[in-house]
Amino acid sequence: MANSNKQRVTLFINPELLKHSKAQSVIEDITLTQLVEKALIAYLPEEIKIVKPKI
Repeated sequence: MANSNKQRVTLFINPELLKHSKAQSVIEDITLTQLVEKALIAYLPEEIKIVKPKI
């Protein structure tokens, strides 16, 4: 599954959370990648603003 629009990452995650995530992806009939992307999109704000503190 090569996709130039994606980047491979390695995560260390609680085994029970991974097991639950895999099961949920089967229930939703989506890949684990799609499940994680869906969760991150729901969690993260639409726009990130990084403000440099004035010193």
